[in-house]
Amino acid sequence: MELQQMRYVVAVAETNSFTRAAERCLVVQSALSHQIARLERELGARLFDRTSRRVRLTPAGAAFLPTARQCLEAAERAAAEVAAAVGEVRGRLAVGLISTAAAVDIPGALRDFRQRYPQVRISLRVSPSEELIERVEQGAIDVAFCGLPTAAWPRGVDARELARDRYVAVVAPDHPLAEEPVVDLRRLSSEVFVDLPANTAGRAQSDQAFAAAGLSRDVAFEVTTAYLIARLVGHGLGVAVLPAAYAPQLTGVTTIEVSDAPARVEYVIWSRAGRTPAATAFLTLVGVPGL
Repeated sequence: MELQQMRYVVAVAETNSFTRAAERCLVVQSALSHQIARLERELGARLFDRTSRRVRLTPAGAAFLPTARQCLEAAERAAAEVAAAVGEVRGRLAVGLISTAAAVDIPGALRDFRQRYPQVRISLRVSPSEELIERVEQGAIDVAFCGLPTAAWPRGVDARELARDRYVAVVAPDHPLAEEPVVDLRRLSSEVFVDLPANTAGRAQSDQAFAAAGLSRDVAFEVTTAYLIARLVGHGLGVAVLPAAYAPQLTGVTTIEVSDAPARVEYVIWSRAGRTPAATAFLTLVGVPGL
């Protein structure tokens, strides 16, 4: 069983097409099909059901796929470790972040990282904090930037606190509150809100603050990114509360200090199972101490 055969299986599984898989792997389709057929003979089972309209994994293929991915990742990591031993950082770097990350200029850090380590392939994923923590713990993401309520801590991963921040109100420029220098949660509670989805860490910070004050509110719009929250607020569909450090990135809205605002902590996290050379280099670049 060869790594190239595993790479072909993963490509077909992810594209649902032998043609697209061959294009991704930069081989002719006949060579890719031949190698997969050879692997199927070796395993004694078909990995794919193929018709003129679609390709899908068989039960045997579905059982084989996770191990194939693990083998490819292990081989890639081994190559990266060897390169690091001779002073070269290569391999992959998967970075995750929440949409309101503000403690680190992540695009700027990635620019600097790319200039120093051009052989590292970089992927970027925006997700809620709880999903980022889970994916870092699983090893699917190398480094992530998340935000949690002040009483919470990212469990199952290594973490460093980056910054603490308070929330501000965000309203449309023509909203009646736009001229107010300061508001409180009671005044805001009478407004219609745009917020992150329920049961996410980002939403919990504002929900807990209103609940602690004995207040309820109407969240009429739930969206997945702070950018979309600001767009809806700017169109007058509601108000929002967002981290003060992130708010200067927004346009078309007005921010207002909240006297009893909720707070959050931003963390950078990575796997307890170990860091790749690329992850270590990136964490060092963004100034994480004690690595």
